[in-house]
Amino acid sequence: MSTHDLYTTAPEQPLWTVPASGAARFSWDYDDGRERLLALYQKGKDKQWDGNKRIDWSIEVDPTDPLGTPDDALTLYGTPHWAKMTEKDRGELRRHYTSWQFSQFLHGEQGAMVCAARIVESVPDLDAKFYSATQTMDEARHAEIYGRFLHEKVGMLYPINDNLQGLLGDTLRDSRWDMPYLGMQVLIEGLALAAFGMIRDTTTQPLPKQILAYVMQDEARHVAFGRMALRDYYKQLSDAELREREEFVIEGCYLMRDRLSGVEVLENFGIGKQEAKDLSEHSEFLQLFRKLLFSRIVPCVKDIGLWGERLQKAYVDMGVFDLGDSNLDLLMAQDEEIAEQLDRERFEVEEQARVAEVAEAIAEGGESR
Repeated sequence: MSTHDLYTTAPEQPLWTVPASGAARFSWDYDDGRERLLALYQKGKDKQWDGNKRIDWSIEVDPTDPLGTPDDALTLYGTPHWAKMTEKDRGELRRHYTSWQFSQFLHGEQGAMVCAARIVESVPDLDAKFYSATQTMDEARHAEIYGRFLHEKVGMLYPINDNLQGLLGDTLRDSRWDMPYLGMQVLIEGLALAAFGMIRDTTTQPLPKQILAYVMQDEARHVAFGRMALRDYYKQLSDAELREREEFVIEGCYLMRDRLSGVEVLENFGIGKQEAKDLSEHSEFLQLFRKLLFSRIVPCVKDIGLWGERLQKAYVDMGVFDLGDSNLDLLMAQDEEIAEQLDRERFEVEEQARVAEVAEAIAEGGESR
């Protein structure tokens, strides 16, 4: 079955064309480059992996409860709408929400792949081009994995959210070479990491947990790359240039906070747009998610040097100003450790199975004598 057949509402056009502006930059300086960035590039090469082999796709997934997360995380839970639903309807609602979440992950990863490729093209430094090339491969793998999960395990896709598409388009249309870093590495990737982490830490299902943990291990490197490159570059900018980028961050943060709530899912269950928005606004789960949403973004924005008065006021208004002092390095180290622990557990189980198989073969050989 084609992707087109699995969309709840098919995209109007099969391709989205974003006119690009800006220069492709070649560097003839083949010196070693920045030691920290080259070390990250080496790690990017060393940590490449195959989604077909590292992820256990034989694990079954119940389409009516793909994540196994508590129902009170659903916007309709506890409302009159929920009370009227049959168990079949509730299962379909869980399926739709999972489809909506992972579809946005899928579309975002394709956007990240395109942005990483744009960075290869436009960034002036060769060491940054090297690392971005490894990130482009990472993002391709992520899009492949999310697409496979949606096709084979959920059987449903949602189109890209209009506001996510708008932010991605603004990021790609800007001619300044640092904007794909800022829009994608800091804002969209920061949003994605918060969403990935929330599901990774609450799902009871092994397959989505594997997928999210392994993707987040890659993303930890990507955020580190964006921080290094932008921190160095933004030290050179004028106050006016920094303010322009802060305005972009403020607008993007408000957009993501207010417009990414899954209203499309509720509309597919016959709920009007305004009521769907109202229900989402009163969801305790959404309020918690919005707080966590900025746990990766705010400390990163502060770290790269975008911390002007207007930006600080915006974060106070959003109630996330205090997150500027969060330990981003600790969060990324935890992402790495969770993925490695999953690998250790899986290899231990596989080793035990191999030992048991050998023991059984030896026993059978002894009995045949």
